[in-house]
Formats: sequence, structure tokens, C-alpha cells
Amino acid sequence: MQQYFITLLLKIGVAASIASVGVRFAAARRMLLREERTLAQRARLALWFAGIFTPGVVFRLVNPSWSALDLALEGSLLAGITGGYVCGWLAGMMIAIPAMLHSEFLALPFLAVVGIGGGLLRDIASDKEDIWRIEPVFLNVSRVFHHRRELRAALFHVFFTFAAILTELIRIGLGTAFKDQLFTIAVLTDPPLYIAAACASTYFCVTLPLKVWNNTRNEVKLEEQERLLIQARLEALASQINPHFLFNTLNSVSTLIRINPEQARTMITRLARIMRGRLRNQDHFTPLRDELAFIEDYLSIELVRFGDKLRVIRQIDPATLDMLVPSMLLQPLIENSIKHGISGKVDGGAITLRTAYGGSRLSITVEDDGVGIAETDLAGISGKGIGVRNVKERLKVLYNQDYRMLIDSAPGRGTRIEIELPVAQARLSAVS
Repeated sequence: MQQYFITLLLKIGVAASIASVGVRFAAARRMLLREERTLAQRARLALWFAGIFTPGVVFRLVNPSWSALDLALEGSLLAGITGGYVCGWLAGMMIAIPAMLHSEFLALPFLAVVGIGGGLLRDIASDKEDIWRIEPVFLNVSRVFHHRRELRAALFHVFFTFAAILTELIRIGLGTAFKDQLFTIAVLTDPPLYIAAACASTYFCVTLPLKVWNNTRNEVKLEEQERLLIQARLEALASQINPHFLFNTLNSVSTLIRINPEQARTMITRLARIMRGRLRNQDHFTPLRDELAFIEDYLSIELVRFGDKLRVIRQIDPATLDMLVPSMLLQPLIENSIKHGISGKVDGGAITLRTAYGGSRLSITVEDDGVGIAETDLAGISGKGIGVRNVKERLKVLYNQDYRMLIDSAPGRGTRIEIELPVAQARLSAVS
């Protein structure tokens, strides 16, 4: 008797272990947790169920003392509940193949029907979420009387419980009537306590994986919500910087229209090319070479305005050109250098753009020799204006705390902004 109950407890433990290991791979999670599937996706899900539940049947056939590893019935039922009729039917047949080859000829039709029955249970649920919220039957009876709004969900859970128990009772009956044709732990001649324990173990071997997978499902949902929130925040920041850049450029064009219409037309043409490029590329990350190409177009506009007063020095490490950086990272910084540094000097000045790579970190420096920033204003520069604040906010969203942004300036000496980023470790590689 003790050995019998130990076997049933081991069976429940095996079910929980299989459920936990089965969803460790991202591809398996995607297959299992999606609600709508094509026929090919149902077939792949059936193969996944067969892959994790068939070995237990093989181990039991090799050594009958390992009967706790045989979860063929539970696997077929779970395949139908989570994947529908086709998935349950295919999984049931595939799981039954080793037993069929071992002369248990009733295994294949029985498990195929169990899989279809799981699909029927799925269809009965008024809300597919109820499948993932299965609870012990006594809790659902309480819900029927205390929460009328959850009546249908509670009744489904009650029906699910009785369906799982009935499935095990049918297997016990067939296993008793057709000895050696269908594997079963208990038979009808066993004491009622044994049969009740077998039914309970089957119920828990079905509900425990659903609980484990639901926890994984909730984690995936939380991750997706976080991803969407981060994406929304980035898009809000991007929508903030683009109008800012456009407004400043159009301001310059309006100034040139009267004094130099030809230059104004040139600026409009280059602005149109920049905006077309931005509209075509909505990614949050871009190769550094593309970001530098964008900066060249932007500087060509500024050079029309400032002429010889603006000089640009480029010190670009070729090894950094293919590294991904946040899009629109450099333009706000260069614009700040021109607006607050170079434009304030009578004889103009130079902007140095420098990149370097070392120790898996990318370093980008924007430096000018303009009028500089007073020490009293330097501490609050990140909170003033759109440009620097926007860049800092986006870096924080994308890299959390794994970045460095240093601003160094002094009156008459110019301003240097240095950004250090991890290579290919942004938080939102999937959002780009």
C-alpha cells in the first residue's frame, strides 16, 4: 500500500518537473502560450507534447517499476486542452506509439480519444483564460455561491475536475476489461481508496502543469507589457526630438528666404532628404555609420547657415562603424554645441566628433571650443532644454544604468559630452 501511494506522489512530482523543464525554451513557450494557431503550429505543438511525454512511456515499458513516469493520459489530455482537437489527437497517437509496439493495442485509440476530449473541454470554456485558472473543485463550489459573476468559470472548473476523474475511471475500467491492452496503475478490483487516489493523482498531474505554464504565461505577459511601455516611452521621446529639430531648421530657412533664397532652397532640399530617411527608418537602433551619414546631412544644413564660422573635425574609429547606437543620438548634442557654443563666438569655432572602441564599450565624444558653460549651470544642464535631456532619458530607457554620460565644460574653453555604451547590450533589441 505504501509503495502504491509513493508511486502516485512520484507521478505528480514528475508531472510538475516535466512542465517546468518543458517551457524553459523560448520556442516552446511561444508555441504553448499562443491562443490562435495555424494547422502547422498545432502539429508542432503536438510534436512538443509527444517529445516530453513519450519518454516516460518508454521508461515504463523498459522497467515496469518506473510506472510513475508514464503520463500518457495526462499528456494527451493537456495537449487537447491547450492546443485543441487536432493537437490532442495527434499528440495522443504519437505518445501511444511505443505502447502499441509493445502490444498494448488499446493505447492508441484510447489516447487519441482522450486528446480529442481535451479539445472538447477547451471549447466548452466560455473564456480561454479559465483553462489557465483551474482550481480544486471545492474552491469552485464556494465561488458558485459567493460570486455570481464567476458562475460560468466556476462551473467550467467543476466540470473539468469531473472530466479528469471520469477519464481516469474509464482507463481503469478498460484496463481491467482488456488486461495488458492498456496501461493503468489501478484496476476495478482494487480497494476504493486506491481508485480514488489514482483519480486524484491524474487530476493533479493535469492541473499542476497548467498552473506552472500559467505562471510562465503571466511572466511573459509582464515582460511584454514592460516592453510595450518602454517602446511607448521611446516613441514619445523620439516624437519630442524630431519636431524640435524640424522647428529649429525651419527657423533657419525662414531667416534665409529673404537674404539668400538659393541657400534657403538648398536647405529645404537637404531637410527633405533627412526627413525621408527618418521616415523610412523608425528603428530605435541604427548602425553608427548610418547615424554619421545622417549627421553629415544635418551639418550640411548648418554649414549653409554658418559658412566658415563652423568647422567639423571627425576622428572616427573604423571599428565602430557597424556598432548599433540609439538613432538620433548625436544630432541633439551637435545642435546644442552649435546653438549654445559656436554661435555665441564672433569668429566661430570647431566641433570634434570622436568615436573609440575598447573593452566591449563604445565611446562617443562631441566636443566644441565654443563659449562654454558656467560651473553653476553645469549641474542642471541635463534638465534644461530638450536636446541633452532627451538623449539622457533615451539612454536610461535603453540601457538602464549600464551607460555613462559625462558633460565637462568651462567658460571660454568649450564643452565636451562623452557617452560610453555597452556594445550590443541594449534593453530593447527586440523593439527596434
